[in-house]
Amino acid sequence: MTAQTDTQGSVTTVYKVSGMSCGHCEGAVSGEISEIAGVSSVRAVASTGEVTVVSGAPLDDEAVRAAVDEAGFELAGRA
Repeated sequence: MTAQTDTQGSVTTVYKVSGMSCGHCEGAVSGEISEIAGVSSVRAVASTGEVTVVSGAPLDDEAVRAAVDEAGFELAGRA
């Protein structure tokens, strides 16, 4: 499981998401996760299934799972 705290106090976490296959998928997942309180940036990559999230504090995995589900995909866990 990957979660790093950088020197500025933000936390970077990489998640694995199943089912993304295109830019539209990336946008849907990024859009839903970006609505979680405390998230400052989201980068989804369909080719790897990885979603990198930067937040002010560690996120609740269930909140991330719910956001990914809302986008129509499945959270496979942390990378």
